[in-house]
Amino acid sequence: MKKDWSYITKLSENKQVTVQKVRIDHLDMAIEADFELPPLAKLAVDDQIFAAVFLKSHGSIKEMEKHFGVSYPTIKNRLNRISTQLDFVEVETTETKESPLDLLERGDIDVEEAIKRLDKGE
Repeated sequence: MKKDWSYITKLSENKQVTVQKVRIDHLDMAIEADFELPPLAKLAVDDQIFAAVFLKSHGSIKEMEKHFGVSYPTIKNRLNRISTQLDFVEVETTETKESPLDLLERGDIDVEEAIKRLDKGE
């Protein structure tokens, strides 16, 4: 019975895993050596699902908010936390102030306030 990566992730309790045998079905071939799991497979299962939903929603945080029923800052914080675990990608995470357009899109401020903030260079 074939199992997906989440099975290994659960068994390993997010500890280092080395795959020692890989089978390539269409070539009827097996390779024995030490292989590391792909970086995304090293994430906790719930983080793998979160990343997959993010990709499936084309990076739309608005869609992520709907899907998971959480706020914009929660989505951003989780994305930042996950990105720190993916050392194969260089990502500069800095604390940034939310843009007036993001606030406007979410309905946190009105158009007039967004214009004022944009004029101030926020």
